[in-house]
Amino acid sequence: MAVIDILAVARPAPTVFDGTANTVAVIVLLLEFGMLRASLFGAQVRLYAAQSVAVSVLAGVVAVGRGVPELFILAVLSLLLKAVIVPLVMMSQLRDSRAEIAGSGSLGVASEVIISILVAAFGFFAIGALGIHSEVLPAAALSLSMAVVLVSFVLMILRRDVISQAIGFFSLENGVSMASLVIAAGLPLILEVAFLFDLLVAVVVFGVLIRVQSDRTKSFSTVALDRLRG
Repeated sequence: MAVIDILAVARPAPTVFDGTANTVAVIVLLLEFGMLRASLFGAQVRLYAAQSVAVSVLAGVVAVGRGVPELFILAVLSLLLKAVIVPLVMMSQLRDSRAEIAGSGSLGVASEVIISILVAAFGFFAIGALGIHSEVLPAAALSLSMAVVLVSFVLMILRRDVISQAIGFFSLENGVSMASLVIAAGLPLILEVAFLFDLLVAVVVFGVLIRVQSDRTKSFSTVALDRLRG
């Protein structure tokens, strides 16, 4: 009984804020797994939009729970850019194309999911072993953000179509945004907004690449790009 009492004192009960932040972070990770399994580009874009909404909600939760009012502006800008503008740009680029991304994975869906689970677990426990603590968000949120980043890399590596690779890159930015909320939520607003505009530039570049790839090969497959090797 004495040991239990000591542990209870050493480990205070998680607050509502911690529970909410961790729940949102878990949702972001689950949506990343959904992108990996999606077989239609429209589904991937919608899942990315939902993930971006979750990240914006997390920024709002931090703004309320930790008294960082600048994050309200970041949450609104992130919501408009990543959950509205980016999906609209992507869908407009794909509206005239009939190509789909089903079967573009270099492995089977089950194998991709297993690899993603292993990679996510590695990232989660590796960050947890570092013992990084934050006064803004619970440490578990940082571990989950690293898991999101690593699963995004898996999506970009294992899927051989330009749509999945673009969505993987965009969702990787969501994972980095989560990590920045944990590590440096008080970062000057001008720097955080600059990151969002960098994302907008990436969207334009990927949009041009998608259109050129679709017009020349009538598909989104990146396998044909191997011919460019010297």
